[in-house]
Amino acid sequence: MPEGDTVYRAANRLRDALEGRVLTGCDIRVPRYATVDFTGRTVGSVASRGKHLLIRVGEFSIHSHLKMEGNWQVYAPGARWGRPAFQARAILSTERAIAVGFELGVLDIVENEDEVVGYLGPDLLGSDWTAAGAVANLQSDPARPIGLALLDQRNLAGLGNVYRNEICFLRGIDPRTPVEDCGDIGKVVDLAFRTITANKDRSQRVTTGDRRAGHHFWVYGRENKPCRRCGTTIEFGMLGDNPLEERQIYYCPYCQPQPS
Repeated sequence: MPEGDTVYRAANRLRDALEGRVLTGCDIRVPRYATVDFTGRTVGSVASRGKHLLIRVGEFSIHSHLKMEGNWQVYAPGARWGRPAFQARAILSTERAIAVGFELGVLDIVENEDEVVGYLGPDLLGSDWTAAGAVANLQSDPARPIGLALLDQRNLAGLGNVYRNEICFLRGIDPRTPVEDCGDIGKVVDLAFRTITANKDRSQRVTTGDRRAGHHFWVYGRENKPCRRCGTTIEFGMLGDNPLEERQIYYCPYCQPQPS
């Protein structure tokens, strides 16, 4: 699933193509919004909020969440699309560009953005970022595993499974460790902020500092491979609040000792 840095870059692309420009075409391919047509109206702004994207047109916002397969792409008028037309769920055209949202996991038209993003915690890449707020949110449930708390967008918005695993490794914490046993949570939050900020303008996410293919991550996706730090075999497991919400965890049992 795309993480906050991916959505941040998508918002930048859409901002360049749409912001301040009059829509010459608007096709929302969701039955609930089949009659919505913003043609002739000006796009006021484009913003990312955690993993959510907001395109504001007058008093309305076109809200999307990419989920697993979604993607926003921008094309010159008449250019061939990179994905099949039947996957398009939103098409916004101006005189100079066409923005196409493919396989968007969520697509809504809302007047009150709080309905769709009001529950989010501080956005790691947003103007509302406050480390103190994120720390307080994480510490509000001290018995919760840190690997679940970091993914909870109500605590801090923007982290996904890649960052969750990499941050836990870099802090030497097993993802199953309760928040209260993770030491200085402020350092965890600071690392999350610095790591996602370093990647916000990169097309390829890197947490090791090594941009060579196959060297981008410390533990994510590296089960049964040697730890880059100590050589111990990276292990794999599942973690979630319930079986339907479990996500993969990757960890080094030596560098990230399990909680006692």
